[in-house]
Amino acid sequence: MKDRSIGSRVRERRMAMKMRQADLASRVGISASYLNLIEHDKRRIGGKLVVDIANVLGVEATLLSEGAEATLISALREAANVTTEADPELERIDEFAARFPGWANIIRSQHQLGLKLERTVETLSDRLAHDPELAAAMHEVLSMVTAVHATAGILHENRELEPEWRARFHRNLSEDSQRLAESSQLLVNYLDGAKEAETRLASPRDELHSFLGQAAYFFPEIEDGAEVEAVIHQSELLRSKGAKFLARELLEDYAANARAMPLDDFEVAHRECDGDVAALAERFKVSLGATMRRIAFLPKGVLDQDYGLVKCDMAGTMIYRKEIKGFSLPRYSSACPRWPLFRALQQPGQPLMQVVEFAAREMEQFKCFAVSEPQGRPQFGQNTTFTATMLITPNRERLPPEGQVGAACRICSVEKCNARREPSILVDGI
Repeated sequence: MKDRSIGSRVRERRMAMKMRQADLASRVGISASYLNLIEHDKRRIGGKLVVDIANVLGVEATLLSEGAEATLISALREAANVTTEADPELERIDEFAARFPGWANIIRSQHQLGLKLERTVETLSDRLAHDPELAAAMHEVLSMVTAVHATAGILHENRELEPEWRARFHRNLSEDSQRLAESSQLLVNYLDGAKEAETRLASPRDELHSFLGQAAYFFPEIEDGAEVEAVIHQSELLRSKGAKFLARELLEDYAANARAMPLDDFEVAHRECDGDVAALAERFKVSLGATMRRIAFLPKGVLDQDYGLVKCDMAGTMIYRKEIKGFSLPRYSSACPRWPLFRALQQPGQPLMQVVEFAAREMEQFKCFAVSEPQGRPQFGQNTTFTATMLITPNRERLPPEGQVGAACRICSVEKCNARREPSILVDGI
């Protein structure tokens, strides 16, 4: 099995399980035609898609992918780079992974769990500061705690209460305790439902992001020429008029980019241009912003690296975002003013490229491409509005970073920053 391609391994495992292509494709969130291209080695595959397919097929992802040992060694190096309490022997990582693969995988798993917990803390801190539903639940619990404490204090300090009053206070204490237990359980359920927060939609923009996440930012039906309205109509996540309006605007832009930069042609061009955004824009005669959005919305496995994306308006409000590991994009709060995205708004039409270091435990570095362009066709007698687009990708070339950025001031670990708007709970405490 070691010498065969990933596509052939997927196909053989699927056929051994007597599973249809359409069933596997549906369960991993891609089209059957795209899975067919993968199985016949006409599309590259990597990252999360390999893991998703492996989970459905009931095998370890390393059994499908190549270079499993290299992946393990890379994970060990990442874990070693973030530790400050030990001095690991980096020169012996290869030997350790080969001699003790079980222990090496445990270290990798623990490191990944730690990163996941850190992201959860950041998310919950962000929600606590800006989520009105969570704030209301916390207020309810604190009110019940205060009531229980007051009643218990009265019973403790007044031993000579009349039986009738004592019974009344006991009844109040019992009822308030019951309400406290129920409110606490509801709050726990709410916090435990962090993964479902995207489906408990609070705004049209939340609906849009859930819609994009479910589609993995790729719409094969639009690639094949389907109407935008048909795609919107078929979605169960786009419920409000506002969400449908936002989705329509985004998908019309997506469809225009798909027509101008067909998938197969763009994949070849991206490889020939080595991912150069400006060169791709020149080849297809489109704007830099459109090229960035096309790159970020390509299906998983087509490109050999990950891309994140943020688009904002002139007020700095994020219109939509596509996450990338290591570069947190806030859901509720305002973003970091140091992002090149906002500098691009100050220089309309001027392309920017900046290498930044994201202030987190991993301290990962990213290349950010940003540009601000007019929204619609400029006309005399009308004020021109601009939107800015920022493409984010890992700094593989290890270019020197030009500065640190964060997600948002409240959860940023940078100690000294002249752009800080409010204290950080990670630096100054709550």
